[in-house]
Amino acid sequence: MKPLIKKLLFLFSLALTLPLIAAYRLSESKSLFAGQGQLLSLMPGKIGSYLRVAFYSRTLERCSTDIYIGFGSFFAHPEVEVGKGVYIGAYCIIGMAFIGDHTTIGSGVHILSGKYQHGYKEIGKPIQKQAGIFTKVTIGKNCWIGNCAVIMANVGIQNVIGAGSVIVNTTDDYEVLSGNPAKVINFVAKPTSKVNRNE
Repeated sequence: MKPLIKKLLFLFSLALTLPLIAAYRLSESKSLFAGQGQLLSLMPGKIGSYLRVAFYSRTLERCSTDIYIGFGSFFAHPEVEVGKGVYIGAYCIIGMAFIGDHTTIGSGVHILSGKYQHGYKEIGKPIQKQAGIFTKVTIGKNCWIGNCAVIMANVGIQNVIGAGSVIVNTTDDYEVLSGNPAKVINFVAKPTSKVNRNE
């Protein structure tokens, strides 16, 4: 019975968000996409998550429908892929990213579109007007990212990122990292068989 209720809630949420989805698809405006996401981020409770998931399942590059997106959280760009079973806590801002299956993201986490979003080397030119480079950051499957972490580089499979940590360099699989910049403080026990990253 529970799966049926979830399905009905999703379909109801999809119907409610169809005008927003249609407006974005017709305009292909990234600023409209961001504004719609910010508006939906203010919807409280589980129905808020259903509305956000319904909208993003039709506007992101790929987004599973069996995920949770907390209050105040939104995607800044449509170039995002979200795997199945992902949990995103409250007040997260996510840039261009690939988020692997069953990853858990705590509250207040920021996933940037790489670490070179803002140019700054042109003397005398306002930094806001200097071009940056946006890249898609990969978060491996089955990761746990603690509250208020900042992710600016790829994160390996089944990593644990401590609360408040800043990831500035690509991490390997099965690592526990903490600090600013984050450093390896422990390792997760590796499975005996190799993991397929594309699963």
